[in-house]
Amino acid sequence: MAVYNYDVVVLGSGPAGEGAAMNAAKAGRKVAVIDDRRLVGGNCTHLGTIPSKALRHSVRQIMQYNTNPLFRQIGEPRWFSFPDVLQSAERVISKQVTSRTGYYARNRIDVFFGSASFADEQTIQVVCPNGVVETIVTKQVVIATGSRPYRPLDVDFSHPRVYDSDTILNLSHTPRRLIIYGAGVIGCEYASIFSGLGVLVDLIDNRDRLLSFLDDEISQALSYHLSNNNVMIRHNEEYERIEGQEHGVILHLKSGKKIKADALLWCNGRTGNTDKLGLENIGLKANGRGQIEVDHQYRTPVQNVYAAGDVIGWPSLASAAYDQGRSAAGNAVGNDSCRFVNDVPTGIYTIPEISSIGKSEQELTAEKIPYEVGKAFFKGMARAQISAEPVGMLKILFHRETLEILGVHCFGYQASEIVHIGQAIMNQQGEGNTIKYFVNTTFNYPTMAEAYRVAAFDGLNRLF
Repeated sequence: MAVYNYDVVVLGSGPAGEGAAMNAAKAGRKVAVIDDRRLVGGNCTHLGTIPSKALRHSVRQIMQYNTNPLFRQIGEPRWFSFPDVLQSAERVISKQVTSRTGYYARNRIDVFFGSASFADEQTIQVVCPNGVVETIVTKQVVIATGSRPYRPLDVDFSHPRVYDSDTILNLSHTPRRLIIYGAGVIGCEYASIFSGLGVLVDLIDNRDRLLSFLDDEISQALSYHLSNNNVMIRHNEEYERIEGQEHGVILHLKSGKKIKADALLWCNGRTGNTDKLGLENIGLKANGRGQIEVDHQYRTPVQNVYAAGDVIGWPSLASAAYDQGRSAAGNAVGNDSCRFVNDVPTGIYTIPEISSIGKSEQELTAEKIPYEVGKAFFKGMARAQISAEPVGMLKILFHRETLEILGVHCFGYQASEIVHIGQAIMNQQGEGNTIKYFVNTTFNYPTMAEAYRVAAFDGLNRLF
């Protein structure tokens, strides 16, 4: 049995693991990464962010083709199956794996493939796919093992018509009707994808409105556009049981309703991948959702063990996970790259997409902060008209007296790109962060970014 020695060992090669490994390597440390998959990239690349966003992109293209009058002259609307569309995602995954494998090689980071667990605080045992057990001794450990879909024990996920957000990528047919249980970010994104393929979707929401953390107006807009695309949204509902049949499923709700469909996609929560790490051997304990508690330096109660990404819970975003991993390693090796990651922009890849940063109207109202609103509707923007993307708006919330930007909320075409302009200005100090920046700055025309100028004028015109 071979024994290896490292300065830093990172468990997991998703965004958090990659960020941690790269930062530690740049600091001159000897680094190893361990992943239980035979390819790097983590769940983000293979099961989550990359495949779902690649799917969404392809579906958007199909929807544009089928609704654009120019293309309709070529022929009748085209129909594509889910497996056909999934092929585009698989090509992207392959390219991502190639890129990320190169990152580790160039930075002289050793990658081990196998199942890792703690023997003690400085010893990791890796069971390789061929059964060989490797022992790795290290000074510091970063846990970045990510998460997986939460699976309640009373739901039979072995049934061929019951899926979660991982196994849905193995769907070999296109259902005519699909139940999505759970209307969080993942559930809403998949509702957009399947409805865009012409599938009738029942979206079951445990709450009284979609994505309640969003600005009210944005949440309402999402609900409207999903409904307009044949998504039946059912609020304030909880499942009683799921009945699997030979050619479909029946969802029994506590309200007494019964919903029948060809398949069911479970999107109700996630669980940290910590149950096989042997945390008990180092005195660590995960919570009921498999998540590990950390401080603002991403250190666990065990002095030399850090954690980052989905395995620590909020905000469970790939973008934040990378920065969290980088910061965890920065603290472990003592360089100046460490920070606690907050003020993270949301990026929700529904159709249309959503992104926001800062306070919402309801939060500012509750805090009794005097604010004003500036809006730019995309239907009036030249670039949106050229792109045939009239749906959406940009909303800027700013202080009535200081003109400081307090929040930016965007719904529609390129929302996840547009929000970063507002984010950059909000991060400026002093007078650099005011809505006047947008009226005193020349934007390229026509662009979607020009919406900031339009929204700024709209907001300033509301002041008296």
